[in-house]
Amino acid sequence: MTIQTRRGFLAGAAGLSLLTACNNGLSSRGADQIDARVAATLNYLYSTYPATRDLRDKASGMLVMPVMTEAGFGVGGAYGRGALLVNGVPIDYYAATQASFGLQIGAQQYAHVLFFMTDDALYRFRNSPGWAAGADVKYAVNDRGGNLSAETTTSLAPVIAVVFGQAGLIAGASVEGTKYTRIIP
Repeated sequence: MTIQTRRGFLAGAAGLSLLTACNNGLSSRGADQIDARVAATLNYLYSTYPATRDLRDKASGMLVMPVMTEAGFGVGGAYGRGALLVNGVPIDYYAATQASFGLQIGAQQYAHVLFFMTDDALYRFRNSPGWAAGADVKYAVNDRGGNLSAETTTSLAPVIAVVFGQAGLIAGASVEGTKYTRIIP
């Protein structure tokens, strides 16, 4: 084994160890556990950012990803599982994966919710073999006072993302480039 191969192996092993150590449900199974995490995440979201209730009330559906675990050492990735809710009821379960490359080192966990503001956006999401979040997703961000702000242009967007609860050593969290795939838990 050459030194370069050994370094690559160690970097990959460290990244896998970080993902496993963060326990985002890689080893967990079952819709009941996902549902419980989704309910806890929504309770936290609504109590911390009350303005998200307005988004919920206007949305055709919501994809709730309770725990996304991201780790990177040059090459990185993120993974999480969640549920698609329509009228507050889970109708499908999804896995989210993300890959990244660049100057990065560390690990973090965060939650996010995608609010599908139109029936068409929800339909396209549900009927795609693997939907990837891109530039069409607008972000609602929290300001210094902890209130959620969504500009007029954001509130007219077909998909609004709320990323919250970041904890870890990588700065920033985004859903852009994340691929969502339907799963059977």
